[in-house]
Amino acid sequence: MSYFEQFMQANQAYVALHGQLNLPIKPKTRVAIVTCMDSRLHVAQALGLALGDAHILRNAGGRVTDDMIRSLVISQQQMGTREIVVLHHTDCGAQTFQNEEFQEHLKTELGVDVSGQDFLPFQDVEESVREDMQLLRESPLIPDDVVISGAVYDVDTGSMREVY
Repeated sequence: MSYFEQFMQANQAYVALHGQLNLPIKPKTRVAIVTCMDSRLHVAQALGLALGDAHILRNAGGRVTDDMIRSLVISQQQMGTREIVVLHHTDCGAQTFQNEEFQEHLKTELGVDVSGQDFLPFQDVEESVREDMQLLRESPLIPDDVVISGAVYDVDTGSMREVY
C-alpha cells in the first residue's frame, strides 16, 4: 500500500472527528505565517492555532520568494490578514548546501543547467529571518501598516526565540 492510500484511509478517521465546521474563509487571527516545509515543524500545534486561525505558507527554507509574496498579497487583499510572521527553524536543510554546489549537482544528476537559479540557501538562521523580514518591509505589495515579526523555532525543543 502506498503512503497516499494510507493517507486516504487516515482521512476517513479524520472526517469522523472533524464534523461539519463551516469555518469562514478568512483567517480568524488575521495572521499569515511564512515558514519552512520541514516535516519536523508542526506550526499550528507549536503556535496554538486551530483550523481557520491563520494562513500557513510553506516552502523550502521558509524563504520570502516572489511566489510567497504573491500568496501574501492575496492573503491580505482578499482575506484580510494584517500581520506576517516569518518563522525559520534550526537544523534547516537550506543550511546544508551552497548554490554553486547544488547547481552542479543538478547539472550532473538531471542534465539541466540551472546556473542562474538561486535556491536561497543560508548559513545563519537568524540572519535569514532578518533578510526575509526586510524583503517584506521593502516590498511595494506589502502595506506599511502590516505588522511583520520573526522567530526561530528549535526543532529539538519546540521552543521559539524572537528575531529582531
